[in-house]
Amino acid sequence: MHFPARPADFAGFIHRSGTDLVDGHGTALLMRGMGIGNWMLPEGYMWKFGPGAESPREIEALTERLLGENSAKFWAGFRANFFAESDVQRIAESGFDHIRLPINSRLLIDDAGTLLEAGFAMIDDVIRWCRSHRLWVLLDLHGAPGGQTGTNIDDSPHNKPELFMDARYRHLTLTLWGEIARRYADETVVMGYDLLNEPIPNEWTELYNPDLALLYQQLTRVIREVDQNHLIMYEGSHWATNWEIFDGVWDDNSCLQFHKYWSPPDTATIQKFLDAREALGLPIYMGEGGENNLEWLYTAWRLYEGNNIGWNFWPWKKIDTATSPASIRLPARWHELVEHVAGGPAPIKAQSIFDELLENMKLENCQWRPEVIQAITAVEPQEIPAWGFGFRGRGESFETSSATPLAAMRDTDAVTIRYAESATRDGHWFEHTDGRDYSESERMVVDLVAGDWLEFELSGPVDVARVTVDDAPLSVVIEPSERGFRVTALSAVTVARLRIDQ
Repeated sequence: MHFPARPADFAGFIHRSGTDLVDGHGTALLMRGMGIGNWMLPEGYMWKFGPGAESPREIEALTERLLGENSAKFWAGFRANFFAESDVQRIAESGFDHIRLPINSRLLIDDAGTLLEAGFAMIDDVIRWCRSHRLWVLLDLHGAPGGQTGTNIDDSPHNKPELFMDARYRHLTLTLWGEIARRYADETVVMGYDLLNEPIPNEWTELYNPDLALLYQQLTRVIREVDQNHLIMYEGSHWATNWEIFDGVWDDNSCLQFHKYWSPPDTATIQKFLDAREALGLPIYMGEGGENNLEWLYTAWRLYEGNNIGWNFWPWKKIDTATSPASIRLPARWHELVEHVAGGPAPIKAQSIFDELLENMKLENCQWRPEVIQAITAVEPQEIPAWGFGFRGRGESFETSSATPLAAMRDTDAVTIRYAESATRDGHWFEHTDGRDYSESERMVVDLVAGDWLEFELSGPVDVARVTVDDAPLSVVIEPSERGFRVTALSAVTVARLRIDQ
């Protein structure tokens, strides 16, 4: 069984219609996409590197130190092998409708303002591949000139958000977006323009929030001078979670984007985004999330879809991972590089380590992890937590006769969720970036009494005979429902998780 095919339609531009995104025919879309992190902007954590090799500049310095004149050859191989048409084809075959392409400005424009055609050629290749395999492309400025975050994820020169400190960088950013809009103004494969990834987090938020709002409006004017067609996306500050600046509609064809990691997958954590959608009448989009275990992924993605929020998963591929669909097999001596970054000796014959990496990163050589796709798409997911029932409210997603909700975890739903092991804890712990399962002290269960029921949502029908509840207790009955299947208690029962036999 596959996620229902969602091929893009390029007969017109994706655009805003009220609080919906619609295609050129006016058909409402629930966007389901994949983020291509690391290709145009390498991030050290995806290489298992720590401090000293976390930003693109630092990783490039590492390869120059170890490979010398062969460093440029390595990066050419990286660009060719890490993300190619075969990756686009697999994403499309898996049922997605778009990709989000993170861009490092250093590939498109230098400090003197000279445009770099090699970088634009990479974007053109992606557009060509996506046209062939019917995916839209969201262009995301992940690393703006000078850096918009002040952290390693934007490739800032001095780990400061110098985009907001130096007028020269603002000018370069305006120039760059103007050129992107000019080049792609008539390209319907392009879904839209994601102006800045996760700008001004942490201590920079309050200091530069007004400057961010002003820059967004300036960028909008520059883009609209040459492109009246494309959707413009604005991300909030502080990792795209602070939406205080969005107090009005800056452009009629716009959308607001948030990101979500490692927090409770419940309505309360996204309520401020839902409220903004209602107040401003704009579409909202979950543009980046993931890096978690299967139970969290399944539940968070049902939260988005249950609230009519399109989404993009992060990321498609990285080294030795359980949390991405494509896992690059670890080169045999990769630990020597990791130890060198941490202060150890330089590995002997480092070239062979990097050569093995280049070969391993080709999609056909990666370890394929279908369980990640199954969790986010709800196509026969391997396991579903009992607390991952739908988010459509009483009578739609659950019915209970009485309940004791768990504080700060789905506590607006009248369902008894509790920890399997009684313990005193300070909040909930959802940061499972390695994809590991919940420990017994972290595991939550749901208590039901006779007549209570929960609905679990799937993409497409499933034979309920293949669904098991824990050790298949006789105290529940499982039946097909409108959006998946329903578990009804025949007597008092505690449910931890459900499985669909593969």
